[in-house]
Amino acid sequence: MFGWNGSLLRVDLTTKTYHKEPFTEDFAHRWVGGRGFAVKILWDELKPNIDPLGPENKFIVSLGPISGIPAPNTGKAVVAAKSPMTGGYGDGNLGTMVAEQLRKAGYDLLIVEGKSSSPVYLYIKDNNVEFLPAEEIWGKGSFDTNAWLYEKYGKRVGVLNIGQAGENMVLYAVVRSMEGRAGGRTGMGAVMGSKLLKAVVVEGTGKIPVAEPELMKKIGVEDLKKVHDIDKKTRWSVQGTDAVFSWLNDVAALPVRNFRETHHRDAWKLDGERLNEARVATYGCPNCTMHCGIAIRDDEGRETEMDYENIALLGSNLGIFELKQVGSLNYLCDDYGMDTMSAGGTLAFYADAVAHGIIEGDFRFGDAQAAKRLLGMTARREGELGNMLADGSLRMAKKFGHDSEAYAMQVKGLELAAYNCKFIPGMALAFGTSPIGAHHKEAWIISYELNHTVRGSYGRDKAEKVVELQRIRGGMFESLVSCRFPWIELGWDLENYPKYFNAATGLKWTLEDFWNLGDRIYALMKFFWVREIPQWDRTRDYPPMAWFDKANADKKGPIAGKILERKQYDELLSHYYDIRGWDERGIPTRKTAERLHLDDEMKEVEKFTRLES
Repeated sequence: MFGWNGSLLRVDLTTKTYHKEPFTEDFAHRWVGGRGFAVKILWDELKPNIDPLGPENKFIVSLGPISGIPAPNTGKAVVAAKSPMTGGYGDGNLGTMVAEQLRKAGYDLLIVEGKSSSPVYLYIKDNNVEFLPAEEIWGKGSFDTNAWLYEKYGKRVGVLNIGQAGENMVLYAVVRSMEGRAGGRTGMGAVMGSKLLKAVVVEGTGKIPVAEPELMKKIGVEDLKKVHDIDKKTRWSVQGTDAVFSWLNDVAALPVRNFRETHHRDAWKLDGERLNEARVATYGCPNCTMHCGIAIRDDEGRETEMDYENIALLGSNLGIFELKQVGSLNYLCDDYGMDTMSAGGTLAFYADAVAHGIIEGDFRFGDAQAAKRLLGMTARREGELGNMLADGSLRMAKKFGHDSEAYAMQVKGLELAAYNCKFIPGMALAFGTSPIGAHHKEAWIISYELNHTVRGSYGRDKAEKVVELQRIRGGMFESLVSCRFPWIELGWDLENYPKYFNAATGLKWTLEDFWNLGDRIYALMKFFWVREIPQWDRTRDYPPMAWFDKANADKKGPIAGKILERKQYDELLSHYYDIRGWDERGIPTRKTAERLHLDDEMKEVEKFTRLES
C-alpha cells in the first residue's frame, strides 16, 4: 500500500497502554484520510449519546496520503471527536509539524481513548510511546507549554497542546501547535482536557511511503516554488486573509455589534492595509510558501498573529476598532487555547443581551479592558458568568430566555464565522448546512454570490455552488489533508491535487472520484447527527433566526430594509437536499446511501429513524 503507512496508533490513557493496528487498503481507498478516516472511526467506535467530555469519547489526529509530503501547503492535520460544543461530529484542521512527524513515525492516525488519573503528555517516537507527567505544565498557557516542550525535545518535533481553556473544558477550546496555529473550534481542546491530556509530542525517523518518490519530489518542490512566485506576483500575503475586511464593510457583510450591523465608519482601522503597516513578523504552516500569519504587537507589546476572522469577531463584532486592542484579545485567546471566533461571538452575544436589558451586567460594546477580563474568567470558568461564557452563546441564550436565542449567532451550537449574511442567501445556506456548525471553511460562497450572481436571489444555482464547494473544501482538502489557500487565493489549479494523490498512492483518481468521496463523507456526518438526534428536522440546517427578523434589517446603507425571506430560504434548502439526494428532513435517502456504499451505516441509522426511498 503506497501513500499510506497502513497503520494507526491506539493509546489508552486509562491503562497507559498502546498498540499499533493495521487498516485495510479498502478502508484507505474508501475514506482516504483526514476527515474521512475520522468520521468513519467515530461512527464505528462511539455509542450514541455518550458524554463528549467523558472517557468514552475518542480524540483523533488524522492525516491524509499527501500530509507532510513536500508539496504546496501539506503541513496540515485533522483533529476530531464527538463535539462537546454541538453534540454532533466535530473536527478542525491546523498547521503542525505533527503532519510530517506522525507519518514518519509510521502512522496515519492517532486514536486517544480513556482518561488519565493525573495530567499527562504523550511522547511518541516511532514504535515507542511514553506517558509522562504534565504537572509542571498543567495550568500553563499554550505559549509557555510549547516553549517548555521545545526546550526539552527541540523544535523539529511535532507538538499539539492545550491551554487553560482546554484544561477547564471550555466548550470551544482548541488544539494549539507551532505557537500560532490552532484548530478544532468545535471543542477539540476541551476533549483533550477532559482526558487530562496536556500535549502530544511526536518524533518520527522513518520515511513517508510514496509510490513514485522521484516524481513526487520533482512536482512537489517545483510547485512550492510556483505557488511562491504567484504569491509574490499577486502580493496576496501583503494583507493575507484580512484583505477582505474593507470589501465586506463596503458590501454590508461585516459583523458589527453581534451582527446587528453590517458596516461601520471606523472599519478601515482594522483592515488589511493597517494590519500590514503594523506587521512585525510573518509566519506560516509547514510546506507553505504563501504565509498568512501576520504578527503585530498588541497593546501590551506582545507579538500576536492576526487574520480576518479574529480581527472581525474580536474587533468590529465587539465594537472595538483599535487594532492593538484587538490584538490583545487575540493573544489571550491563543494563550488560553480558546477559539477566537466563538469567543468573539459569545462575548458579543453577552454585550447584546446586556444592551437590550435581557440580563444585568456591566459589559458594553467597545470595552476592550472588560473583554480581556471576561476572557480570563471564561478560560478559568470563574464564577457563574465565567461558566456561562465557557458554554457558548446558545446555552447562554437558553438560560437567559426572553427570545434571546434568535440573537445567539450560531448554527448547531457553533458560533458564526465572520460573515454577516442577513441578506446573502447562499452564504446563509453554507452556514446552515455546514456539518460541524457555522464554519466558513466548508463553502465560502460569498465572493461568488456577490460578484457573479444576484445577491438577493434564491436560485438553485446557489445550492449547486454550495454543494460544489463542500465537495472541494470539506471533502477533498479535508481528506488529503491539505490547505485550500493556494486554490482559493492564488488560483492554483484543482487538477494538481489528484496529481499529488496519484503520485503518492499509485492510483489513477480524477476530481470526480474526490467528489464522490466528499458526498460519502457528508452523508456519514449527517448520519452521525441523526443517530445522536433521531428527531432530526430541517430547521437544524437553518441560519440564525435574527436574519429572518424584519426588526434586524439595516436602517441605512446598501441593504437597508433587506433581510432573508424564510420561505425562500426553505426552498433553497430543498434544492440543496435534492442535489445531495437527501429527503425533506435533510437526511440521506436509502437510494443515496446505497449509491455511496453506505449500506451498513444505513441499516444502523434506520434503527433510529426511517430513511425514505
